[in-house]
Amino acid sequence: MKKTFIGILMLVLILSTFTVVFADKGGNNGKQKGKHKQFQLGVEVLLDDKKELIEGENVGLITNPTGVDKDLNSIVDILNEDPDVDLTALYGPEHGVRGSAQAGEYVEYYIDEQTDLPVYSLYGETRKPTPEMLEDVDVLLFDIQDVGTRFYTYIYTMAYAMEAAEENDIPFIVLDRPNPLSGDKVEGPVLEEEYKSFVGNYEIPLRHGMTVGELAKLFNEEFEIGADLTVVEMDKWKRDMYYDDTPLEFVAPSPNMPTSETALVYPGAALIEGTNVSEGRGTTQPFELIGAPFINSTELAAELNNLQLPGVTFRAASFTPSFSKHQGQLSNGVEIHVTHKESYQPVETGLHLVKTIHDMYPEDFEFRAENAAGISFFDNLIGNGWVREAIENGESVEDMQAEWEDELKEFEKVRKQYLLYK
Repeated sequence: MKKTFIGILMLVLILSTFTVVFADKGGNNGKQKGKHKQFQLGVEVLLDDKKELIEGENVGLITNPTGVDKDLNSIVDILNEDPDVDLTALYGPEHGVRGSAQAGEYVEYYIDEQTDLPVYSLYGETRKPTPEMLEDVDVLLFDIQDVGTRFYTYIYTMAYAMEAAEENDIPFIVLDRPNPLSGDKVEGPVLEEEYKSFVGNYEIPLRHGMTVGELAKLFNEEFEIGADLTVVEMDKWKRDMYYDDTPLEFVAPSPNMPTSETALVYPGAALIEGTNVSEGRGTTQPFELIGAPFINSTELAAELNNLQLPGVTFRAASFTPSFSKHQGQLSNGVEIHVTHKESYQPVETGLHLVKTIHDMYPEDFEFRAENAAGISFFDNLIGNGWVREAIENGESVEDMQAEWEDELKEFEKVRKQYLLYK
């Protein structure tokens, strides 16, 4: 019996060895097919299947630390080391190519130490590449992770660069990346034209439900940029996928966007930036921690939890920002905990936050000051002036949502024309 068992075991081992050997021999093709079936970012599809778009060309690259493949290899290094591609210039959005600059900080022209390439800033004094910046460029490549929210500036860096590409007869290529908030939900008011700024330059809602590639197509057509645009699509991304549904590691797109959880709360929590309440900058949890010295954290958490907002709960929290609003001062408020991302509505939640703090602390709460045109930074963020007035007049968030519903539905009709992933 023992000999029989040993004989069977030997036979199994021999067959296993043959299987491995034949799989290996047949197989570079088999391996490549398996690889092709996996999730791929636009940058990987470009290099695997569409490299002819940049082969032999002088390439200008607009990117930041999020411009990586699945294995976290930088697109800057990949293209710089590729003998078939001549990478000639780098362009950085807000926070810079290496992502080291804080919000609003201007990054001047410099030479990148690792590649010896010129680096041009597209934030601050020059938001659109000048003809001089594009002298040695045959094709412009855009590869940056967006966060799915209208007031994140990278999508306008992309749009300005598309304008420059059109004006200088340079093809523009967008390497697509996931929308961290999924691509099947839209939320919030559509921007009104008179409230345009660099935190909202086109008439889209706060949560737009599109990838950067889809936005590029929409901007190009609906707002008549007219660039020679190519979008290199992802492979195997689906519209209902949040960032943590993908196989990707999250690389912080900016210093105050450290995790995919931050991105999830951002469309609503960032409205706090338009007030004198801290949005958590200067802590390890920006936009998840909200507070000010004048707030009672226990009372605020209880009031917000009583609203029973979908997919979210609030914990009484205290923190001391190391920079930005209320620097060095103990601030009390709440930590936002998303308990069910599919039902969570960040814009509705953010408006309830602002309105509740406004109503509970009328003597201390303030919206940011108006400019000469009577526009507050809060108005730029929300995309209109009437929401601020509605909060001050005691109107409900539900009434505000009803007010913007028709325009949101109209946007959804336009949006459908540019969706690449069904």
